[in-house]
Amino acid sequence: MTTLSRNARVAGLLYLTLMTAPLRLIYIPSKLFVTGNAAATASNIAAHQTLFRLGILSDLFTAVMAIFLTLALYRLFKGVDQFLATMIVVLGALMVTPIYFLNTINDAAALLLARGTDFLSVFDKPQREALAMLFLRLHGHGIVVNEVFWGLWLLPFGLLVYKSRFLPRFLGVWLVLNCFAYLAQSVTGILWPQYEATVSNYSFPVMFGELAIMLWLIIMGARERQPVAAAAA
Repeated sequence: MTTLSRNARVAGLLYLTLMTAPLRLIYIPSKLFVTGNAAATASNIAAHQTLFRLGILSDLFTAVMAIFLTLALYRLFKGVDQFLATMIVVLGALMVTPIYFLNTINDAAALLLARGTDFLSVFDKPQREALAMLFLRLHGHGIVVNEVFWGLWLLPFGLLVYKSRFLPRFLGVWLVLNCFAYLAQSVTGILWPQYEATVSNYSFPVMFGELAIMLWLIIMGARERQPVAAAAA
């Protein structure tokens, strides 16, 4: 195995660790959150505290692993275009990770309110439930903000894949499309939240770009680039 292919597989394996993100992003909301019902949502969180705490932990883990992933991708692509490789680190980790960490505070607050610890006895139960729902909504808005950077970092990533010649160009195009899909979802979530689900459904196929590049890096690695003269011959 060449050094280039080994670096590609390391990046792919680090990418795989981000698969913990859907636990808090998709699974926990589908199991614990009841739309428009603060009392039922708070009751579910109080009854399944371990699962909810795992969601907080998964967000923290994803935030940390994003740093290692982007550094691995920088090592892989710095010979292609160092500026674009640096932008991967800036947009994919230095911007994303702090938002993840700050957003877990909203979940921690929601958990405290759902549990109704002693010092919160000054609030009655409906007030605590309403405040818990407020912090969950704030967490949701934090996700919408982070979607901007989930999208933006894929632009330099896709351009690097396209320019690299050691990865298929169609994956680079797919990542760029994935970038604009995330941006469309984020803008819709901010300006027209009533259409967010519709935009998400339409853009869903494009969202597999990251899964495709992850699997390619793990399974296929990267092929060594041929010199231009040899390729022309």
